[in-house]
This record gives sequence, C-alpha cells and structure tokens, in this order.
Amino acid sequence: MTVQPEDNINTFSRPSELRITDLRVATVGWDGWRFPIIRIDTNQGLNGYGEVRDGASKTFALMLKSRLVGENPCNVDKLFRKIKQFGHHARQGGGVCAVEMALMDLAGKAYGVPAHMLAGGKFRDAIRLYCDTPNEPTGEAMGHKLKGRLESGFTMLKMDIGIQPLIGVKNALGYPAGMLNTDDGTPLERMLDIYSIQHPFTHVRLTKKGIDMICEYVAEIRAVVGDEVPIAADHFGHIGIDDCIRLGEALEQFNLAWLEDMVPWQFTEQWVQLERALKTPVCTGEDIYLKESFLPLLQAHAVNVIHPDLATSGGILETKKIGDLAQEYGVSMALHMAGTPISTMASVQCAAATENFIALEHHFVEVPFWGDFIDGVPKPIIQNGYISVPDAPGLGFTINEDAIKEHLVPQDRTFFEPTSQWDAEHSWDRLWS
Repeated sequence: MTVQPEDNINTFSRPSELRITDLRVATVGWDGWRFPIIRIDTNQGLNGYGEVRDGASKTFALMLKSRLVGENPCNVDKLFRKIKQFGHHARQGGGVCAVEMALMDLAGKAYGVPAHMLAGGKFRDAIRLYCDTPNEPTGEAMGHKLKGRLESGFTMLKMDIGIQPLIGVKNALGYPAGMLNTDDGTPLERMLDIYSIQHPFTHVRLTKKGIDMICEYVAEIRAVVGDEVPIAADHFGHIGIDDCIRLGEALEQFNLAWLEDMVPWQFTEQWVQLERALKTPVCTGEDIYLKESFLPLLQAHAVNVIHPDLATSGGILETKKIGDLAQEYGVSMALHMAGTPISTMASVQCAAATENFIALEHHFVEVPFWGDFIDGVPKPIIQNGYISVPDAPGLGFTINEDAIKEHLVPQDRTFFEPTSQWDAEHSWDRLWS
C-alpha cells in the first residue's frame, strides 16, 4: 500500500478548521516576580500556552482576545501582523509576544511538529545556557557563587557589577546633591526613583577610587574562577557615556564576554562611541520590540552582540528574523530570559532555529520548583548547562496544572478562568485611511 503524506499527520486536529475560542490567564510568581501565563483555547480541544514577560500586566494579553477569537491560530504571521501594533518596547510588548508563543504552540500541535520546524528547522540539538548571578557583597563571594555555577555544568556566566555597592562609599562617586541620597541618607537607587531617569541625565560620575573598587571586585572573581570561563557583565548603573568608556577600558584586562546595557539602547550614537572605544564586546537589546528597531544599531555597527528577549522582541518568528538580520551584519545573538519554563522553552525553539545564536539566559537556578511548571521534557530541564531541543509538537511540553495552582500569586488566585468580559472589546484598529 502506498503511504500518503497525510497518513502521518496528527488527525486529532484538522488545521484548516481550527478556530480560537478563548484566551485565559493564570499568574504565577515568587519573591516579587510575576508571570502571567496565557492559554489560548480552540474548537478542537487543542490549547496553546504563552507567557507575558515578568512585571507586565496580563491586560496586555487580554485586550487582544477580541481580535483573535474566531481566527485560525495556524495563520501565525497573519495574526501577528494584526496585533503587533498593540505592543511596544520593554514590558509593553508582553501581550503580543505571549500570544505569538501560544499561536506557535497551537500551530505546531495542529501539524504535529515542534515550533522550530515551523521556523525553518534546527541548527542544534541542545541549547547552551548562561547563568545570571545577582550582586554579591565581595568579589570573592561572587567568585565562589560563579564557581558553583560552573561545577553544576554551566559553561558561560553573567554577573552584576556596577555602582550600586559604591553608593554611600566616601569619594567613590560624584553626583548632584540629592541624585543618589535623600536628606535622611536613603539611597534613591534602592527606592527605584533614579530608574525613571535615563543614564545621560543623572550626571552620576565614577571617581578613580570607584573604578578601582569595581576592578578589585572583578579581579577577586577571576582569582577564584580563572580566566578561561566566559563571564558577561550587566547592571552597571545609571552613569553617562564617558564614565562607561572609562570603566570599560579599566575592565578590559579581565577578558569579559560582553558589557551589557551600559547606556539605554535608544542612543545609537553612544553605542557607536562605546563599540569604537572598547576592546570588550558590547551588548544590548532586551527591551527592544520588533526587528526594525534593532536595525539602527546594526547599520551603525554599534554592537557586537544583540540580546533580544523573546517575551519583548515579538515572539519566536520575529526573534529568529532579528537573529538572521544581525547575522547579515556579522553580529551574534544571545537571548535574554528571566521567565518560567514556558517562555524559556519558547526561547529554546527560537534558539534552535537561529544560526548565529550563542547562549540563552537562565535567571532562577536557585529556585527549586522552577522546573515544575511543565512536564513532557527531561527532568531536570537544564542538564550540564544545556536544554535539549524537544521534538514534541508545539513548544514541546505539557503543562503541570498542579504546579501552576500551587504558585499562583496571592493577589490573583484565578486559574484560567473564563474572560468573557473581554469578548466585546472593540476599536477601529486600522492604521490607514
């Protein structure tokens, strides 16, 4: 008997007849983190899952429901073009990106293939992770923390270094009165006030003592972990371009993998200054939405590494396009990620399909239940610093409802409840007359 191609298609779903019937949300979280997980339901019993970026409102996703119900989720690009106008940079892109993840999950399940196949196939079978590490009080303590990451199998690392530990240290920083300290001595940096002011406008300056202290901190780290392991650096603080260059030059002796987000991504010319002045790679991109917004940095040859967050940049297909665009300019792509396994596995699908990919961030190595939210993948999810690319349909996992229910945020204990209040949301969305 002749085997026909359709004989191997999962007939549980008839893709041409698949229609979206609902969009629901459950928000998990811990230690101040909040992750709205969306579920898109269909008329054939298939569900697709996505995740709104940490800190973003679930409303960013719910407002899209009325634009999606009745549509075929397999038309991923068509629907993305329909809704992408409702996203923006940073957290404001969270709803569109979550929906795109869920559409790719549904389309993959409908056709019985993993999402990376819908993105063109895979370049690798396992995805390297780099392990992020927040501030430690001393460089030696940070070194031992990073050494523990290496011993658990990670082959690439990232650490926070910057001006935060220098606040209140005599003669380490110069700044206009009140910029870093209130009258009672409380650092505004820790109250988040300064974060509303972009770096060039704070006029916070590093003194020689401050730069020497940061260099001593990194020297202590290298003394513990050695010089061979790639270590990226992030969270430098709100300092201007001149001090970024001074600090970057002082740190060149430590052979860091890249310097991340030293100035806001919008200031292309300042990134050009950084890239030309420093011999350490510079990196930005986690808050950038859509590929066209990466283009000015790439055309100016202003960065050595782009760093999109799939939960901000536009989802799986858009982020692959961003990686492909960067490759044309000789720039590699790392992926920012601070999310649950749902957005992480979406990133894994994208990373598998993008040739110039380096490594995917992991932020929650010390959260013991992090891997519990999904099943159907090898456990632990991260093994020897890698995640295996799943061959299962869609994003490659099944959801663990019990784990989600256990970690719902106290302010919102709803678990994928009906959202009929969003059914009639309507506006004239067309962008031309």
